[in-house]
Amino acid sequence: MKRALDRFKNSAFRRFLGRHEKYAPVIFFIAGFIFDSLTLGRIDRLYDLIVLCLYMTALTVSLYLYNLVDDGRWKNTKLGRYEMYLPLAIQFFFGGLSSAYVIYFSRSVSLSKTISFFIILLVIFFANELLKKRISNKYLQFSVYFFISFTFFSFIIPVFISEMNTRIFIISGLVSLGCTLALIIFIYGASPSTRAEIRIVKLVGVILSIYLLINAFYFLRLIPPVPLAMDAGVVAHDIKLRNNKYIVSYETDEWYVFWRKHRLKYIHDPQDNVYVFSSIFAPTALEKSIIHRWQWYNPNTETWEIVEDIGYDITGGRDGGYRGYTYKNNVKPGLWKVEVITDEELVLGVIDFEIIISSSLQPHRMVQKKF
Repeated sequence: MKRALDRFKNSAFRRFLGRHEKYAPVIFFIAGFIFDSLTLGRIDRLYDLIVLCLYMTALTVSLYLYNLVDDGRWKNTKLGRYEMYLPLAIQFFFGGLSSAYVIYFSRSVSLSKTISFFIILLVIFFANELLKKRISNKYLQFSVYFFISFTFFSFIIPVFISEMNTRIFIISGLVSLGCTLALIIFIYGASPSTRAEIRIVKLVGVILSIYLLINAFYFLRLIPPVPLAMDAGVVAHDIKLRNNKYIVSYETDEWYVFWRKHRLKYIHDPQDNVYVFSSIFAPTALEKSIIHRWQWYNPNTETWEIVEDIGYDITGGRDGGYRGYTYKNNVKPGLWKVEVITDEELVLGVIDFEIIISSSLQPHRMVQKKF
């Protein structure tokens, strides 16, 4: 062990960290992002579950160890040799867990929902960089930890119990809140330096504020209903089912419109139907009702009017997502959108398009894709 430690002290990696000590936390944060992006796939896969649980456990242990360093608790112990690397470990696990959530959230084609989570992650990242004490700031540590753990339990609990609804979300939040407050109280009681640096009432107030804010986002439908996500969503001219495959015919947009599969302007023949296809990712054994909410924009009142809600049930476990479609005929020209929502009216994704009714115009760049 001693020989391995001596080799590490004289290694190029150790010298690199010494030269770039200022940027090492950022490097480890990004390393966690990259590692997960290359290895994680779906939340209900055994490998993913093991990795996430190990990350969360290791992050909790690292925070505990790091917050007792200033008390000299690890001097003259084996841990004392590595205490300088604890901030890097914390950054790595922050980055690893954050990137895992981005991977799962980014399955949704609802860019607005995904981008809101990215903004939160960027705030965490830059706050960590701009604060004077960086990761040593205990208010920052535990605030980020609570946000990470809230998201962790919001993913993990529905997967384990194969149920997802508002009650489960509330339970996930309470479990996260309880675990975070227990960790804070445990460290506060064991570390005199922590008691001297923070005010426990202020820290608990910050954690409760974050808890209320996340719940407000949820009930205002500003975050997607994890762990469900919409893999694909298009407005189509025709859909056929062959050999358990959906053959979806739709018009593509210009090559540079990479964020949307279908063309926004939908050429509609009054004799035909307008189809909307969606593919929903759901963890194995999780069952849920999905609704296509068809809405038309009324230019006179400048409001979106709900035309019809059409629902169907999904069962999780399929890699390509659970597929389904709805259709309408006798539609009005103008702007339309179909919200793909749960029965709690949480938005999984939005498929928007403009209907142009014409018997002479023909759609071009038509493609067929199997789902």
